[in-house]
Amino acid sequence: MKGVCGKDPDIQSLQETLLFALKGIGAYAHHARQMGERDDEIDAFMHEALFKTLTNVDFSMEDMVQTVLRAGKMNLKAMEMLDRANTKTYGMPVPVKVPSGTRKGPGILVTGHDLPDLEELLKQTEGKGIWVYTHGEMLPAHGYPKLKKYKHLVGNYGSAWQKQKREFPEFGGPILATSNCVQIPTDEYRDRLFTIGITALSGVKHIKSRKDMSEIIAKALEIGDLPERRHGEMTTGFHHTNVLALAPKLIGLIKAGKIRRIFLIGGCDGAKASRNYFNILAEKVPKDCLIITLACGKYRFNGRDFGDIEGIPRLIDLGQCNNAYSAIRVAAALAEAFETDVNGLPLSLAVSWYEQKAVAILLALLSLDMRNIRLGPSPPAFFTPNVMKLIQDKYALKMIGDPDADLRAMMEGN
Repeated sequence: MKGVCGKDPDIQSLQETLLFALKGIGAYAHHARQMGERDDEIDAFMHEALFKTLTNVDFSMEDMVQTVLRAGKMNLKAMEMLDRANTKTYGMPVPVKVPSGTRKGPGILVTGHDLPDLEELLKQTEGKGIWVYTHGEMLPAHGYPKLKKYKHLVGNYGSAWQKQKREFPEFGGPILATSNCVQIPTDEYRDRLFTIGITALSGVKHIKSRKDMSEIIAKALEIGDLPERRHGEMTTGFHHTNVLALAPKLIGLIKAGKIRRIFLIGGCDGAKASRNYFNILAEKVPKDCLIITLACGKYRFNGRDFGDIEGIPRLIDLGQCNNAYSAIRVAAALAEAFETDVNGLPLSLAVSWYEQKAVAILLALLSLDMRNIRLGPSPPAFFTPNVMKLIQDKYALKMIGDPDADLRAMMEGN
Protein backbone atom coordinates (compact mmCIF):
# COMPACT_ATOMS: atom_id res chain seq x y z
CA MET A 1 0.00 0.00 0.00
CA LYS A 2 1.31 3.44 -0.91
CA GLY A 3 0.43 6.83 0.50
CA VAL A 4 0.02 10.18 -1.25
CA CYS A 5 2.22 10.56 -4.39
CA GLY A 6 3.46 6.99 -3.98
CA LYS A 7 4.99 7.75 -0.58
CA ASP A 8 5.38 4.95 1.96
CA PRO A 9 2.34 5.24 4.29
CA ASP A 10 4.49 4.81 7.41
CA ILE A 11 6.76 7.70 6.37
CA GLN A 12 3.66 9.76 5.65
CA SER A 13 2.27 8.83 9.07
CA LEU A 14 5.42 10.07 10.78
CA GLN A 15 5.35 13.27 8.74
CA GLU A 16 1.77 13.93 9.81
CA THR A 17 2.73 13.20 13.43
CA LEU A 18 5.58 15.68 13.08
CA LEU A 19 3.26 18.31 11.60
CA PHE A 20 0.81 17.99 14.50
CA ALA A 21 3.70 18.24 16.97
CA LEU A 22 5.01 21.38 15.27
CA LYS A 23 1.61 23.00 15.72
CA GLY A 24 1.80 22.29 19.45
CA ILE A 25 5.38 23.54 19.76
CA GLY A 26 4.43 26.63 17.77
CA ALA A 27 1.54 27.39 20.13
CA TYR A 28 3.74 27.22 23.24
CA ALA A 29 6.52 29.22 21.58
CA HIS A 30 3.99 31.87 20.50
CA HIS A 31 2.61 32.27 24.03
CA ALA A 32 6.16 32.55 25.41
CA ARG A 33 7.10 35.14 22.79
CA GLN A 34 4.19 37.32 23.95
CA MET A 35 6.21 37.73 27.16
CA GLY A 36 9.58 38.27 25.51
CA GLU A 37 10.97 34.70 25.51
CA ARG A 38 12.25 32.91 22.42
CA ASP A 39 14.78 30.20 21.63
CA ASP A 40 16.91 29.99 18.49
CA GLU A 41 17.23 26.20 18.71
CA ILE A 42 13.44 25.75 18.74
CA ASP A 43 13.03 28.15 15.82
CA ALA A 44 15.72 26.37 13.78
CA PHE A 45 14.23 22.96 14.50
CA MET A 46 10.78 24.09 13.38
CA HIS A 47 12.20 25.21 10.03
CA GLU A 48 14.06 21.92 9.54
CA ALA A 49 11.17 19.74 10.69
CA LEU A 50 8.59 21.57 8.61
CA PHE A 51 10.80 21.00 5.56
CA LYS A 52 10.79 17.27 6.39
CA THR A 53 7.00 17.17 6.15
CA LEU A 54 7.19 17.96 2.41
CA THR A 55 6.68 15.25 -0.19
CA ASN A 56 9.83 13.50 -1.47
CA VAL A 57 12.22 14.85 1.16
CA ASP A 58 13.05 11.99 3.54
CA PHE A 59 12.34 8.32 2.82
CA SER A 60 14.27 6.96 5.82
CA MET A 61 12.00 5.46 8.47
CA GLU A 62 14.79 5.55 11.05
CA ASP A 63 15.58 9.19 10.35
CA MET A 64 11.93 10.23 10.51
CA VAL A 65 11.49 8.44 13.86
CA GLN A 66 14.48 10.34 15.26
CA THR A 67 13.12 13.64 13.95
CA VAL A 68 9.74 12.96 15.60
CA LEU A 69 11.48 12.21 18.92
CA ARG A 70 13.53 15.40 18.55
CA ALA A 71 10.20 17.19 18.24
CA GLY A 72 9.37 15.80 21.67
CA LYS A 73 12.60 17.22 23.08
CA MET A 74 11.93 20.58 21.45
CA ASN A 75 8.42 20.62 22.91
CA LEU A 76 9.86 19.96 26.35
CA LYS A 77 12.17 22.93 25.81
CA ALA A 78 9.24 25.05 24.59
CA MET A 79 7.18 24.17 27.68
CA GLU A 80 10.17 25.06 29.88
CA MET A 81 10.49 28.38 28.05
CA LEU A 82 6.79 29.14 28.53
CA ASP A 83 7.00 28.23 32.22
CA ARG A 84 9.94 30.58 32.59
CA ALA A 85 8.03 33.36 30.80
CA ASN A 86 4.91 32.88 32.93
CA THR A 87 6.72 32.77 36.26
CA LYS A 88 9.08 35.64 35.39
CA THR A 89 6.11 37.80 34.36
CA TYR A 90 3.49 36.81 36.93
CA GLY A 91 5.42 35.22 39.81
CA MET A 92 5.53 31.68 41.12
CA PRO A 93 2.02 30.18 41.36
CA VAL A 94 0.64 29.36 44.78
CA PRO A 95 -2.20 26.93 45.59
CA VAL A 96 -5.53 28.71 45.79
CA LYS A 97 -9.19 27.78 46.08
CA VAL A 98 -11.24 29.25 43.23
CA PRO A 99 -15.01 29.79 43.52
CA SER A 100 -17.08 28.38 40.67
CA GLY A 101 -20.06 30.36 39.41
CA THR A 102 -20.82 34.07 39.16
CA ARG A 103 -21.39 37.03 41.46
CA LYS A 104 -24.16 39.53 40.96
CA GLY A 105 -22.91 42.29 38.67
CA PRO A 106 -21.54 42.73 35.13
CA GLY A 107 -19.00 40.07 34.17
CA ILE A 108 -16.58 38.97 31.44
CA LEU A 109 -15.48 35.38 30.89
CA VAL A 110 -11.95 34.68 29.58
CA THR A 111 -11.17 31.37 27.91
CA GLY A 112 -8.05 29.96 26.26
CA HIS A 113 -4.38 30.06 27.26
CA ASP A 114 -2.94 33.56 26.81
CA LEU A 115 -2.19 35.16 30.19
CA PRO A 116 -1.12 38.58 28.80
CA ASP A 117 -4.61 39.00 27.30
CA LEU A 118 -6.16 38.29 30.69
CA GLU A 119 -3.77 40.69 32.40
CA GLU A 120 -4.66 43.53 30.04
CA LEU A 121 -8.38 42.92 30.54
CA LEU A 122 -7.88 43.02 34.31
CA LYS A 123 -5.99 46.31 34.06
CA GLN A 124 -8.64 47.92 31.88
CA THR A 125 -11.62 46.71 33.92
CA GLU A 126 -10.17 47.73 37.28
CA GLY A 127 -12.50 50.09 39.09
CA LYS A 128 -15.32 49.67 36.55
CA GLY A 129 -17.48 47.35 38.64
CA ILE A 130 -16.96 44.38 36.30
CA TRP A 131 -16.14 40.89 37.62
CA VAL A 132 -13.72 38.82 35.56
CA TYR A 133 -13.98 35.02 35.40
CA THR A 134 -11.76 32.32 33.91
CA HIS A 135 -12.88 29.39 31.81
CA GLY A 136 -11.19 26.20 30.63
CA GLU A 137 -7.39 26.40 30.52
CA MET A 138 -7.44 29.86 32.11
CA LEU A 139 -8.32 28.47 35.57
CA PRO A 140 -4.62 28.25 36.66
CA ALA A 141 -4.29 32.04 36.22
CA HIS A 142 -5.74 32.41 39.73
CA GLY A 143 -2.54 31.00 41.21
CA TYR A 144 -0.15 33.62 39.79
CA PRO A 145 0.52 36.42 42.35
CA LYS A 146 0.57 39.26 39.81
CA LEU A 147 -2.82 38.19 38.44
CA LYS A 148 -4.54 37.20 41.68
CA LYS A 149 -3.75 40.68 43.08
CA TYR A 150 -6.65 41.98 40.97
CA LYS A 151 -9.58 41.75 43.35
CA HIS A 152 -12.12 41.63 40.53
CA LEU A 153 -10.66 38.33 39.22
CA VAL A 154 -13.20 36.48 41.31
CA GLY A 155 -13.78 32.97 40.03
CA ASN A 156 -14.13 30.37 37.30
CA TYR A 157 -17.22 29.64 35.27
CA GLY A 158 -17.75 26.42 33.35
CA SER A 159 -15.29 23.70 32.46
CA ALA A 160 -13.62 22.28 29.34
CA TRP A 161 -13.72 23.68 25.81
CA GLN A 162 -16.15 21.13 24.38
CA LYS A 163 -18.97 22.38 26.63
CA GLN A 164 -18.83 25.96 25.37
CA LYS A 165 -22.06 25.75 23.39
CA ARG A 166 -23.90 24.97 26.61
CA GLU A 167 -21.89 27.03 29.08
CA PHE A 168 -21.44 30.26 27.11
CA PRO A 169 -25.19 30.84 26.59
CA GLU A 170 -25.72 30.11 30.29
CA PHE A 171 -23.02 32.58 31.36
CA GLY A 172 -24.92 35.50 29.88
CA GLY A 173 -22.09 38.04 29.60
CA PRO A 174 -19.37 38.64 27.00
CA ILE A 175 -16.63 36.08 26.43
CA LEU A 176 -13.02 36.70 25.37
CA ALA A 177 -11.39 33.81 23.45
CA THR A 178 -7.59 34.04 23.62
CA SER A 179 -6.46 30.85 21.86
CA ASN A 180 -7.52 27.99 19.62
CA CYS A 181 -9.66 26.13 22.17
CA VAL A 182 -12.85 27.77 20.94
CA GLN A 183 -15.85 26.36 19.10
CA ILE A 184 -17.87 27.89 16.28
CA PRO A 185 -20.51 29.82 18.26
CA THR A 186 -24.25 29.46 18.06
CA ASP A 187 -26.51 32.46 17.49
CA GLU A 188 -27.31 32.42 21.22
CA TYR A 189 -24.00 34.04 22.09
CA ARG A 190 -22.28 35.00 18.83
CA ASP A 191 -22.80 38.72 19.49
CA ARG A 192 -21.21 38.33 22.96
CA LEU A 193 -18.10 36.44 21.81
CA PHE A 194 -14.87 38.33 21.10
CA THR A 195 -11.58 36.96 19.76
CA ILE A 196 -8.10 38.41 20.16
CA GLY A 197 -4.55 37.83 18.92
CA ILE A 198 -4.17 34.95 16.45
CA THR A 199 -7.65 33.59 17.25
CA ALA A 200 -10.51 34.53 14.92
CA LEU A 201 -13.97 33.25 13.99
CA SER A 202 -16.22 34.19 11.08
CA GLY A 203 -18.93 36.63 12.13
CA VAL A 204 -17.35 37.25 15.54
CA LYS A 205 -15.94 40.59 16.69
CA HIS A 206 -12.14 40.65 16.81
CA ILE A 207 -10.18 42.85 19.21
CA LYS A 208 -7.22 44.11 17.18
CA SER A 209 -5.01 45.05 20.12
CA ARG A 210 -5.03 43.90 23.71
CA LYS A 211 -4.23 47.50 24.61
CA ASP A 212 -7.83 48.45 23.75
CA MET A 213 -10.48 46.24 25.34
CA SER A 214 -13.08 49.00 25.31
CA GLU A 215 -15.57 47.16 23.09
CA ILE A 216 -15.89 44.06 25.27
CA ILE A 217 -15.97 46.25 28.40
CA ALA A 218 -18.80 48.28 26.91
CA LYS A 219 -20.66 45.07 26.09
CA ALA A 220 -20.39 43.87 29.69
CA LEU A 221 -21.76 47.16 31.01
CA GLU A 222 -24.54 47.14 28.39
CA ILE A 223 -25.68 43.64 29.41
CA GLY A 224 -25.52 44.56 33.07
CA ASP A 225 -25.82 42.32 36.09
CA LEU A 226 -25.33 38.58 35.87
CA PRO A 227 -27.11 36.52 38.54
CA GLU A 228 -25.56 35.21 41.74
CA ARG A 229 -24.64 31.56 41.10
CA ARG A 230 -22.47 29.48 43.45
CA HIS A 231 -21.21 26.10 42.25
CA GLY A 232 -18.62 25.18 44.88
CA GLU A 233 -14.89 25.67 44.39
CA MET A 234 -11.78 24.11 42.88
CA THR A 235 -8.12 24.18 43.92
CA THR A 236 -5.44 25.17 41.43
CA GLY A 237 -2.07 26.94 41.43
CA PHE A 238 0.24 24.02 42.12
CA HIS A 239 3.58 24.27 40.36
CA HIS A 240 6.60 22.03 40.50
CA THR A 241 8.20 24.48 42.94
CA ASN A 242 5.28 23.97 45.35
CA VAL A 243 5.31 20.20 44.97
CA LEU A 244 9.10 19.97 45.27
CA ALA A 245 8.92 22.00 48.48
CA LEU A 246 6.95 19.03 49.83
CA ALA A 247 9.49 16.55 48.47
CA PRO A 248 11.07 15.50 51.82
CA LYS A 249 7.65 14.78 53.30
CA LEU A 250 6.43 13.18 50.07
CA ILE A 251 9.49 10.91 49.87
CA GLY A 252 9.08 9.97 53.52
CA LEU A 253 5.44 9.01 53.03
CA ILE A 254 6.31 6.93 49.96
CA LYS A 255 9.09 5.12 51.80
CA ALA A 256 6.76 4.52 54.75
CA GLY A 257 4.16 3.00 52.44
CA LYS A 258 1.62 5.71 53.27
CA ILE A 259 1.60 6.85 49.64
CA ARG A 260 1.59 3.75 47.48
CA ARG A 261 1.46 5.35 44.06
CA ILE A 262 1.16 8.61 42.15
CA PHE A 263 -1.19 8.82 39.16
CA LEU A 264 -1.00 11.48 36.47
CA ILE A 265 -4.51 11.65 35.00
CA GLY A 266 -5.16 14.52 32.61
CA GLY A 267 -4.73 16.01 29.18
CA CYS A 268 -7.06 17.39 26.54
CA ASP A 269 -10.76 16.70 26.96
CA GLY A 270 -13.40 16.00 24.33
CA ALA A 271 -17.02 14.97 23.95
CA LYS A 272 -16.71 11.20 23.43
CA ALA A 273 -18.49 9.18 26.12
CA SER A 274 -15.42 6.92 26.30
CA ARG A 275 -13.56 9.82 27.94
CA ASN A 276 -15.52 9.05 31.10
CA TYR A 277 -12.74 6.52 31.61
CA PHE A 278 -10.55 9.26 33.10
CA ASN A 279 -13.00 10.44 35.77
CA ILE A 280 -13.95 6.84 36.59
CA LEU A 281 -10.27 6.00 37.00
CA ALA A 282 -9.65 9.06 39.20
CA GLU A 283 -12.59 8.16 41.44
CA LYS A 284 -11.34 4.58 41.80
CA VAL A 285 -7.73 5.48 42.66
CA PRO A 286 -7.06 4.12 46.19
CA LYS A 287 -7.09 6.65 49.01
CA ASP A 288 -3.42 6.04 49.77
CA CYS A 289 -2.44 7.31 46.31
CA LEU A 290 -2.00 10.82 44.90
CA ILE A 291 -3.48 12.18 41.66
CA ILE A 292 -1.65 14.80 39.61
CA THR A 293 -3.69 16.48 36.90
CA LEU A 294 -3.36 19.22 34.28
CA ALA A 295 -5.04 20.69 31.19
CA CYS A 296 -8.80 20.72 30.60
CA GLY A 297 -9.19 16.96 31.17
CA LYS A 298 -9.14 17.74 34.90
CA TYR A 299 -12.64 19.20 34.74
CA ARG A 300 -14.03 15.69 34.69
CA PHE A 301 -13.13 15.26 38.36
CA ASN A 302 -11.53 18.40 39.87
CA GLY A 303 -14.76 19.53 41.53
CA ARG A 304 -14.59 16.53 43.86
CA ASP A 305 -12.93 16.62 47.28
CA PHE A 306 -10.27 13.90 47.25
CA GLY A 307 -8.99 14.73 50.74
CA ASP A 308 -5.33 14.56 51.72
CA ILE A 309 -2.62 12.25 52.99
CA GLU A 310 -1.08 13.75 56.12
CA GLY A 311 -1.52 17.26 54.79
CA ILE A 312 -0.55 16.60 51.17
CA PRO A 313 -3.60 17.07 48.89
CA ARG A 314 -4.52 13.90 47.05
CA LEU A 315 -5.46 15.95 43.97
CA ILE A 316 -2.75 18.30 42.69
CA ASP A 317 -3.66 20.51 39.72
CA LEU A 318 -0.44 21.59 37.99
CA GLY A 319 -2.22 23.93 35.57
CA GLN A 320 -2.47 24.23 31.79
CA CYS A 321 -1.45 21.55 29.29
CA ASN A 322 2.03 23.12 29.00
CA ASN A 323 2.49 22.51 32.72
CA ALA A 324 3.25 18.93 31.81
CA TYR A 325 6.73 20.43 32.21
CA SER A 326 6.05 20.72 35.96
CA ALA A 327 4.98 17.07 36.11
CA ILE A 328 8.22 16.07 34.38
CA ARG A 329 10.26 18.16 36.83
CA VAL A 330 8.54 16.50 39.79
CA ALA A 331 9.10 13.02 38.33
CA ALA A 332 12.77 13.77 37.63
CA ALA A 333 13.34 15.03 41.18
CA LEU A 334 11.67 11.96 42.72
CA ALA A 335 13.70 9.66 40.45
CA GLU A 336 16.90 11.33 41.65
CA ALA A 337 15.84 11.00 45.29
CA PHE A 338 15.09 7.30 44.88
CA GLU A 339 18.21 6.74 42.77
CA THR A 340 16.26 5.35 39.84
CA ASP A 341 14.85 6.56 36.53
CA VAL A 342 11.28 7.75 36.01
CA ASN A 343 10.21 4.25 34.99
CA GLY A 344 11.34 2.94 38.37
CA LEU A 345 9.03 5.28 40.28
CA PRO A 346 5.61 4.34 41.70
CA LEU A 347 4.13 6.52 38.95
CA SER A 348 1.43 5.76 36.38
CA LEU A 349 0.27 7.99 33.53
CA ALA A 350 -3.18 8.01 31.93
CA VAL A 351 -3.21 10.70 29.25
CA SER A 352 -6.25 11.92 27.32
CA TRP A 353 -5.32 13.33 23.94
CA TYR A 354 -7.27 15.39 21.45
CA GLU A 355 -5.15 17.71 19.31
CA GLN A 356 -1.73 19.06 18.43
CA LYS A 357 -0.56 20.16 21.89
CA ALA A 358 -1.37 16.73 23.31
CA VAL A 359 0.56 15.07 20.48
CA ALA A 360 3.58 17.26 21.25
CA ILE A 361 3.33 16.42 24.96
CA LEU A 362 3.12 12.69 24.25
CA LEU A 363 6.27 12.94 22.12
CA ALA A 364 7.98 14.87 24.93
CA LEU A 365 7.22 12.02 27.32
CA LEU A 366 8.44 9.41 24.84
CA SER A 367 11.63 11.38 24.19
CA LEU A 368 12.36 10.97 27.92
CA ASP A 369 11.88 7.20 27.51
CA MET A 370 8.75 7.12 29.69
CA ARG A 371 7.07 3.74 29.40
CA ASN A 372 3.68 2.19 30.14
CA ILE A 373 1.76 5.38 29.36
CA ARG A 374 -1.94 4.75 28.84
CA LEU A 375 -3.41 6.85 26.06
CA GLY A 376 -7.01 7.41 25.09
CA PRO A 377 -9.74 7.37 24.19
CA SER A 378 -8.45 6.15 20.80
CA PRO A 379 -5.11 6.14 18.99
CA PRO A 380 -4.27 9.11 16.75
CA ALA A 381 -5.87 8.48 13.36
CA PHE A 382 -2.63 9.38 11.57
CA PHE A 383 -0.74 6.48 13.21
CA THR A 384 -0.49 3.56 10.78
CA PRO A 385 -0.54 0.07 12.34
CA ASN A 386 3.24 -0.15 11.81
CA VAL A 387 3.93 3.19 13.50
CA MET A 388 1.63 2.29 16.39
CA LYS A 389 3.40 -1.07 16.79
CA LEU A 390 6.79 0.62 16.71
CA ILE A 391 5.79 2.95 19.57
CA GLN A 392 4.14 0.19 21.56
CA ASP A 393 7.11 -2.13 21.20
CA LYS A 394 9.66 0.53 22.14
CA TYR A 395 7.77 2.34 24.90
CA ALA A 396 5.10 -0.16 26.02
CA LEU A 397 2.46 2.44 25.11
CA LYS A 398 -1.01 1.13 25.92
CA MET A 399 -4.47 2.21 24.93
CA ILE A 400 -6.95 2.70 27.77
CA GLY A 401 -9.29 -0.20 28.47
CA ASP A 402 -11.46 -1.20 31.40
CA PRO A 403 -10.77 1.20 34.31
CA ASP A 404 -10.76 -1.55 36.94
CA ALA A 405 -8.42 -3.81 34.99
CA ASP A 406 -6.15 -0.90 34.11
CA LEU A 407 -6.04 0.25 37.72
CA ARG A 408 -5.03 -3.20 38.92
CA ALA A 409 -2.24 -3.30 36.34
CA MET A 410 -1.04 0.20 37.19
CA MET A 411 -0.95 -0.57 40.89
CA GLU A 412 1.40 -3.43 39.98
CA GLY A 413 3.58 -1.10 37.94
CA ASN A 414 2.35 -2.19 34.50
